[in-house]
Amino acid sequence: MTPEATAPLFPTPLRRLMLIIMTLLVSVIMGQALIGSWNQPQVASRLELYQTDLLLQATEWEGNGFPPEQVELLRQNLLGEAPLTKAQDAYTEVRATATKILAGADGNAPVTQDRRLQSAYKEQAELLDVLDLRLGILQAEQGDTAAAIAAWQTLQSRRSNGSPLWQTAQVLTDLWQGGKVEPDSDRLLTDTLNGWFRNRALTQFYIQTDQGAVLDQLYLAEQQRAETTLVTLALVGAVPVIGCVLGIALLVGLLWQRLQQGAKSLLARHGNQPWETPWAGETIWQVLVVGFLFSGQIMVPLLISPLGGVLNSFGSRGRAFYALLYYVFMAVLAIAVLAISIRPYRPLPKGWFEFKLSGSAWLWGVGGYLVALPLMLAVSLANQQLWQGQGGSNPLLQTVLEAQDPITLGVFFFTAAIAAPLFEEFLFRGFLLPSLTRYMPVGGAIALSSLIFAAAHLSLSEVLPLMVLGMVMGVVYTRSRNLVAPMVLHSAWNGITMLGLFLLGSSAN
Repeated sequence: MTPEATAPLFPTPLRRLMLIIMTLLVSVIMGQALIGSWNQPQVASRLELYQTDLLLQATEWEGNGFPPEQVELLRQNLLGEAPLTKAQDAYTEVRATATKILAGADGNAPVTQDRRLQSAYKEQAELLDVLDLRLGILQAEQGDTAAAIAAWQTLQSRRSNGSPLWQTAQVLTDLWQGGKVEPDSDRLLTDTLNGWFRNRALTQFYIQTDQGAVLDQLYLAEQQRAETTLVTLALVGAVPVIGCVLGIALLVGLLWQRLQQGAKSLLARHGNQPWETPWAGETIWQVLVVGFLFSGQIMVPLLISPLGGVLNSFGSRGRAFYALLYYVFMAVLAIAVLAISIRPYRPLPKGWFEFKLSGSAWLWGVGGYLVALPLMLAVSLANQQLWQGQGGSNPLLQTVLEAQDPITLGVFFFTAAIAAPLFEEFLFRGFLLPSLTRYMPVGGAIALSSLIFAAAHLSLSEVLPLMVLGMVMGVVYTRSRNLVAPMVLHSAWNGITMLGLFLLGSSAN
C-alpha cells in the first residue's frame, strides 16, 4: 500500500507547522532540563558513600574464632590500608561537591524558580548536614577531636537551635569532650545516625554513662553485622569484576573472530545491511517528537499531574506508582502515534519489529550485557573525572537506594527492568535505528539513535555512558535482527543495577 492510500489526519502544511511548534516546545523544555542538570549531583557520589559505609561497618570485624593470620589476610584484601582515612577522603570529596553546588559558580547562593533544581538544592543542604555529622565522627575516631568539634559546630551554625541535627551535634561534642550528656541521648543518636556512625557514637555514650551490659550487646550485634557486611562487600566487589573479565574475554574473542573471519564473523553479520524503510524523514520526526518527546514532556505530565499530589502523600510507594503510571501513559501514547504514523505503509517490509523468543536472542542479550560491563566501567571512570560529581542523574536511583519497602522496590524493579526495556527498545532500536538507515550507514544510525536515546534521559552526566550502552544495544540488534536481544540486555542492565542499589541501601542502614 502506498502512502497516498490513506488520507492523513491533517493536511501536510498544517501537520508540518504543528510539528515545528511541538519541536520548539520540547527543545526548550529539554534544553532547560539538560542545562539545569549541570548543577545537580550525580547519584554516583551517594553510591560511593554507601559503599564507604559498608567498608566502615566491616572494619569492626575481629574474626572471633578465626586464626589471626587469616583474619589479617581477609581484612587486608577486602578493606585495604587505612580504611578510616579513605572513608574520610571520600566524605570530604562529596562534601566539596555539595558545597560547590550550593554556592554556585560565582560563589553566591543559587536562586531558581525551577522546582527540580530547588529540590536538588534542598537535598544538598540536608546532605551537607549529614556529611558534617559523619565527618566529625570519622575525625574523632582517628584522634582529631578539634577538627571533629569544628565540623559539628559548623553544622550547628546552619541549623536552628534545638533541631534534631543541632542536638545530635551537641551530644557528639559533649561525648568527645567528656561533657555531661542527657541519660536518654542514645535515642537521639539512634534516630539521627545509622550504621557504623551510630555504633561509634553509642559506644562512646555507653562508655561515658557506664552501661557495660548494653555495650556488650552492642559489640556482639556489631560483630554479627560486620561479618554479614564482609560477605556483601565480597559480592559487590567480586561479581562486577568477574563480569568485566568475562566481558573483556568475550570482546577480545569477537574482535579476533572479526579479524580472522571477516564478513563471516558475528560482528560483521548484517553489519552493512540497512532496513527497507518505506517512510521518509517526516514520519521519523513525527514519531520521535509527537509520540515520545512531546507526549513525555508535556502531555503525560498534564494528564497525570492531578494524581501526583495524592500519590506523593503515600511516600515512597506513591512515588513508585507515579513513576510506573507516567511510564505506562508515555508508552501507550508513543506506540499509538507510531501505529498511526506507519499505518499507510502496511504491510511493512520484512525485518521490521522482529520479536522472536529464540535461544540466540538470549545469547546476544547476555553476551551484550557482559561486553557492556567493561566498556561502561571505563566510560564511567572518565565521566566522573569530567563532571566531578555534577551533571545530574535519574532521581529514582536515589529513591531506590533509600527505600526499604518491598512493594516500593517491586514497583521500581518492574518499571526499570520490564516496562522500560520493552518500550524503549521497541521505539529506539525497533523504529528509530532502522528508519535512520534510509539516510545513513548502519553504523551511523546506531550512533545517532544512541545519542538521541541518551539525551532523552535529560542528565548531562548520563549522556556519554548511556550513548555507549545504546550503541552496544544497537550492535546487538542490528546483528541479531531480533528485538528480544536488546530487550534482554536492557532488562539485565537495569535489573542488576536495581538489585545492586537495593543491596547497598539495605546493608548500609
